[in-house]
Amino acid sequence: MSSTAILGAWIAVFLTFGIFSYLYKDNPFYKMAEHLFVGVSAGYWASIFFWTQIQPGLFGRLWPASEFSADSFWYKIYNGFSFFLPTVFPEGGIDKGHDMHLIYLIPFALGMMMLLSLIPKISWFARWGIAYTVGMAAGLRAYGFLNSNVIGQIKGTAANFADPNLPFWSLTSPSIFNSIVILVGTITGLLYFYFSKEHKGMLGKISKVGIYFLMISFGASFGFAVMGRISLLIGRFVDLIKYSGSQFHHATIWILVIMLIILGYDAYRNRGKNTPVSEDAVQ
Repeated sequence: MSSTAILGAWIAVFLTFGIFSYLYKDNPFYKMAEHLFVGVSAGYWASIFFWTQIQPGLFGRLWPASEFSADSFWYKIYNGFSFFLPTVFPEGGIDKGHDMHLIYLIPFALGMMMLLSLIPKISWFARWGIAYTVGMAAGLRAYGFLNSNVIGQIKGTAANFADPNLPFWSLTSPSIFNSIVILVGTITGLLYFYFSKEHKGMLGKISKVGIYFLMISFGASFGFAVMGRISLLIGRFVDLIKYSGSQFHHATIWILVIMLIILGYDAYRNRGKNTPVSEDAVQ
């Protein structure tokens, strides 16, 4: 077993127990694991986003290798960037299969404006980039939500009940029964959120049926999420059992014992002390 694999096992066990230690209380082990996780995740996704989106999608369209010309002023600017950042701006242009589109100078400028938020005196420039990003994302998400959730739901409920080839009962394929369930669930669920009239009489009974459909839907979604988290937890337990072996120098056992001793000593030292309560909580 290589020293790198053993060190990785010890770090993995420490971070796993560090997160689990929050079950006792907020402590330095948990804070260390939390900060490391957030920092590494932010750095990882920033790197992935840069090398998969910005470098090929933005710079690759502003300075493509297919139109490289060492004598042009535009590519002399590129060569200046290449002198300081040869990895990002390789010699001869960026070969990502794109043509030159100088219209991408607009998102490039907006992105630079967002970075200016780090300078307090000119941080107001960042509002332009943020406004464009939020507005564009809102428009795209609204269209996507309308197309997938609203129109798709309407198509799903608009079943052809007159189709002679459609069976009445089937749980795994389209059937008249499934179409009726979808239709009733959609209508009653929508009527539950109709607040222009008090839910009494027939409307109240129909909206109550919608509550049942909503409870089943939310319960199924929650159960599916819990199953996914439980599978991840089982995976961590399997790794902890594996890392407790002699080939990893009993990493799980040693780290668990050390953490229990430190946390136990902290509990013994702070016994009888009242936990400070903020004034807002008292009020």
